[in-house]
Amino acid sequence: MSVKNIAIIGAGPAGLIAAERLAAAGHRVAIYERMASPARKFLLAGRGGLNLTHSEGFDVFLRRYREAGDWLESALRAFPPQALRDWADGLGAETFIGSSGRVFPRAMKASPLLRAWLARLDGLAVRLASGRLWTGWSADGALTFRLASGEIETVRPDTTLLALGGASWPRLGSDGGWVPLLTARGVAMSPLRPANGGFTVAWSPQMKERFAGQPLKRIVIRSGGATAAGEAMIDAGGIEGGAIYALSAPIRKAIEQEGGATIQIDLRPDLTEEELAARLAKRRKGETLSNHLRKAAGLAPVAIALLRDAAGTALPDEPVALAASIKAAKLRLEAPMPIARAISTAGGIVRDECDAGFMLKRLPGVFVAGEMLDWEAPTGGYLLQASFATGVAAAAGMETWLAGQR
Repeated sequence: MSVKNIAIIGAGPAGLIAAERLAAAGHRVAIYERMASPARKFLLAGRGGLNLTHSEGFDVFLRRYREAGDWLESALRAFPPQALRDWADGLGAETFIGSSGRVFPRAMKASPLLRAWLARLDGLAVRLASGRLWTGWSADGALTFRLASGEIETVRPDTTLLALGGASWPRLGSDGGWVPLLTARGVAMSPLRPANGGFTVAWSPQMKERFAGQPLKRIVIRSGGATAAGEAMIDAGGIEGGAIYALSAPIRKAIEQEGGATIQIDLRPDLTEEELAARLAKRRKGETLSNHLRKAAGLAPVAIALLRDAAGTALPDEPVALAASIKAAKLRLEAPMPIARAISTAGGIVRDECDAGFMLKRLPGVFVAGEMLDWEAPTGGYLLQASFATGVAAAAGMETWLAGQR
């Protein structure tokens, strides 16, 4: 085999797994990372337990990627959730399936897995060059990097993988700075937008002052024909949390098309409207509405406040109408919160710009993987799974391309 020099730009999951595959195949691999240390977003995600992937059936799993599912299918089938679990187990980070079907390492954090992974890469002679900001290409086609000192470094690999992430959590290294570098080369993009993020709401002063930071527990949210169960968190400027993140794509689309989106929140999904109305009919004389809602409907103060804000006027006293309000509190969402606050990014390099091996058609020898691509998915293991799978697929594409170059 002819040994080739490979440059990987970006030390997140997609870049690191590609480096592992290519180095194991015998190539000389160097990873270039703008931050001082690798995989910072991966480490931060691991603080909440490191949800690596999900255990549900593959067909259901694939649908989580919505319109991009058919594009990602071959990569996900080649490196499915079980393959990711086997890989983590091989690093000593044994995984387990939680009650929700999500898959986690037993250590419930990212740092032990990352340490073992970096040790494996070091054993494969992968070189990690940190503190290097990719600035594009020189006039004669070399990769250019700006060092902390301001010096410019040039590199001439046989092939390159770009795995630079999206634009969420920019303080961890992914700020979307690669977009103008690729658009200048004619690569088409879907605009980067926040995914798995919150939305702004014009709360009343009382809602902002008294209930910011409080959770809405055990709710169901509906947006159009989509539904999500879980929790949400009241923010002084809006609403966020798991149930909102799960619907961020249809909510964002509605805002883009209509200038706003109205969601319905079921504050007591465990009760039917009839059961709730029967409870609310038993109001004691002189009892305040807030106390009645707390006792008869079992609503927390934050849920009662949201119900009042959503109504915009006085709540009805009649039990049937009041039950209907609780089962479908209508909340107007104005705009997505800033992309820097989002968990992930929608948009990126459109599929027509890539061949089957994730090489850019306009830039032969330049491959792309991970969140740079135009796909999105909810939280629950889908984000990391697709990042790993496209990194593996791009590595395979690079090997095929290098073989053809010989």
